[in-house]
Amino acid sequence: MLFNSYEFIFLFLPVTLLVYFGLAGHRWTKAAAGWLTAASLFFYGWWDVRYVPLLLASILFNFLAGRQIERAVKKRGWLAASIAVNLALLGYFKYTGFFLTTLNDVLGTGCTVPHIVLPLGISFFTFTQTAYLIDAYRGETKHYSFLTYCLFVTIFPHLIAGPIINHRQMIPQFSRLRNFCVDYHHLAQGLVLFSIGLFKKVVIADSLAPWANAVFAHASSVSPLEAWAGALSYTFQLYFDFSGYSEMAVGLGLMLNLQFPQNFNSPYQASSIIDFWRRWHMTLGGWVKNYLYIPLGGNREGEWKKMRNLFISMLLIGLWHGAGWTFIVWGALHGVLLVLNHQWRRLKLELPAMLCRVLTFLCVMICWVFFRADTLAAGWSVVTQLCFLAPGAAGWTLPDPQADVFAALAVLFIAVSRVKNPQAWLQNFQPGWCWFAVSAALGLISLYSLSHVSDFLYFQF
Repeated sequence: MLFNSYEFIFLFLPVTLLVYFGLAGHRWTKAAAGWLTAASLFFYGWWDVRYVPLLLASILFNFLAGRQIERAVKKRGWLAASIAVNLALLGYFKYTGFFLTTLNDVLGTGCTVPHIVLPLGISFFTFTQTAYLIDAYRGETKHYSFLTYCLFVTIFPHLIAGPIINHRQMIPQFSRLRNFCVDYHHLAQGLVLFSIGLFKKVVIADSLAPWANAVFAHASSVSPLEAWAGALSYTFQLYFDFSGYSEMAVGLGLMLNLQFPQNFNSPYQASSIIDFWRRWHMTLGGWVKNYLYIPLGGNREGEWKKMRNLFISMLLIGLWHGAGWTFIVWGALHGVLLVLNHQWRRLKLELPAMLCRVLTFLCVMICWVFFRADTLAAGWSVVTQLCFLAPGAAGWTLPDPQADVFAALAVLFIAVSRVKNPQAWLQNFQPGWCWFAVSAALGLISLYSLSHVSDFLYFQF
C-alpha cells in the first residue's frame, strides 16, 4: 500500500486512527498497541502477503537474539552470529543476482541467476534491528516486551522506506499515556506535513520522472543539453520523491503522537559534501556513523585511517542502496569527495559561500547520474555530455517546448536552494485558517493528480 493512493488516504489511515484512539480512549493501551501492530502488518502485506511471515520471522529472531546477547557471558560471539544471520538474509534477497552475474562476467561461468523479488523495506528493517542488536551488546537496551518490539519495527509510517529509527528514540514514546490521547495540535501539524509531502511526491517528483526517464533511456545518444535536462530532472525528482515520503512519514507519526527523526534538512543548500551528508538522509548518516564509522575506528587513529574509514563507509552506503556497480561507483565517488573535502579543510582556504554551494550541488548532481544510470557506460555517456567532452546526438528526447523544461528546472533550483525545509516551517506551528487553506489546497491538487499511482524511488533500495 502506498501513501499516495486512495485506499491509504480514504480507508486505511482513517480506520487505523479511529480504532487506535478509540481503544486508547478506554485506556486499553495494550489493545491499541496490538491494533497498530496488526494494522502495520496489514499495510506491509498489502504489497505481497507472502513476505509477512519473513518479516515476522526476522522480528522474532532479532528479539530473541537481543535477549540472549543481553544475558550472555560471551556477548561478542552471539552478536556476530546474529548480525551474520541478518546480513545473510539481506544478502540472499538483495545481492544474490548481482554476485552471480558478476561471477559469470568475470570468470565466464554459467551460473543460473535466479529471479528473486526483493521484499519491500528489507534494507530498512534489517538496519533497524541490527542497531538494536549492537545496542544490546553495548548494554544500552531495556527489557522490552515482544509486542513493544514488534510495534517498534513494524510501525507503518517508517516500515517501507524509513526514516531509520532507533529504539532509544521510539520505544519510550509507546508507553507515554498522553500519546494515547487525541492531540488536535499534533493532528493538524501532521496533516499539514503529510499534504506537503504528498504534493512533493505526486505533483513535483512524478512530473519530473518522464523527463529523467527519457534521457537515461537514451543515455548513449543524448546531447549536452539533454544530459543537463536529464541530470537536473533526476536530481530534483529523487529529492522531492524521498523527502516527500519522509515528510509524509513524519506527518503520520505526528497524527499518532509519535516524533519520528528528521531525515532531510535542505540538503541542496549544503556548502560542502560534508555538509550535504549532514543534511541528506540524516537517519542513514547517523546509523553509519554510530554503527560502522566509529566501530571502524572513526577519527581516533590518525588522519590516514580516518580517511580510510570515511571511504569504506561511503562505499558500503553505495552497496546498501542497490546491488549494482553503478551504486558502488556512486558511493566511491562520494567517498573520494568527502576525503578531498576534509583535506581541503585542513588547508584552511575559503571560497565564496555561493560558489561553495554551486560546486557542491554540481558534484552531487554528477554523482546522481551514476546512481540513476542502468549501467556504468550509460552513466559515463551522460557525464561526458554534461562536461561537453563528447559529441552528442542532434535529436531531442524531452517533450517540447524545450524552454518550458528548463524554466521549470530553474524554478525548482531556486526553490531548493533558497526555501527552508518544511519541518523548519512547522517548528512553531500553530493551527489556523491559513495552514488549513494551504493544506487543503495542496491536498486537493495532489488528489487530482493521483490518477496514476507510482512507487517511491526508495522502494527499490
